[in-house]
Amino acid sequence: MKLRKIIYGVIVVLMLAVFILGAFILLNKKNSEESTEENVNVTALTEILLQDLNKNYPPTPKELLKYYSEITCCFYNNELNEDELVKLAGKAREIYDDELVATMTDEEYVKSLKEDILNFKSQNIVVSGYSVSASTDVELFSQNGYDCARLYATYRLRQGTEYIYSNEVFILRKDEGGHWKIYGWALDQNEADEETDVENAEASAPVLSFVPNMVSEGANGGLNE
Repeated sequence: MKLRKIIYGVIVVLMLAVFILGAFILLNKKNSEESTEENVNVTALTEILLQDLNKNYPPTPKELLKYYSEITCCFYNNELNEDELVKLAGKAREIYDDELVATMTDEEYVKSLKEDILNFKSQNIVVSGYSVSASTDVELFSQNGYDCARLYATYRLRQGTEYIYSNEVFILRKDEGGHWKIYGWALDQNEADEETDVENAEASAPVLSFVPNMVSEGANGGLNE
């Protein structure tokens, strides 16, 4: 009888130990995943802020758009302090065409960013990923004496447990130094009217919003407006 009680007690203790160990492993895994995601975001932010574009400028339209998309992810996925936001905004403006930069002052741009970031947070939206056109899908052309490129990016937005996909078309052009610069962007016109008018890109650039508001179409502007 005593032996049975001892065996029963040992079994109960072992079951409790297994339960506690399992709970600990699950909790540790969850915390580890959250920590890893946070570290990835922080690392990406640090790399962007430390990159010297005078010495290490993205050499191709695809690489430039990937760099811009990383900046976008940092805008919407990180808890940025004022200094980080201003520096990150400066990095974004470094890769914009001069004509696009001229549509806003630095202060207006940062203000616009803050409003858009708050809008995302209020809707519990984060940019969970993106994909950029393959190099073979980049369309090169000449416009008014400039070398230009058209390519696409798809941004994956997560709102709670739901995902929203936004396809954006970008127009890039080379500056006098031979660097590709972002001239303008809009929702992919194939989603709206099946057509993007390249000839209107230059004239419409000043009305584009700097911030790629991928949720509210009205705030995003367009290449054909």
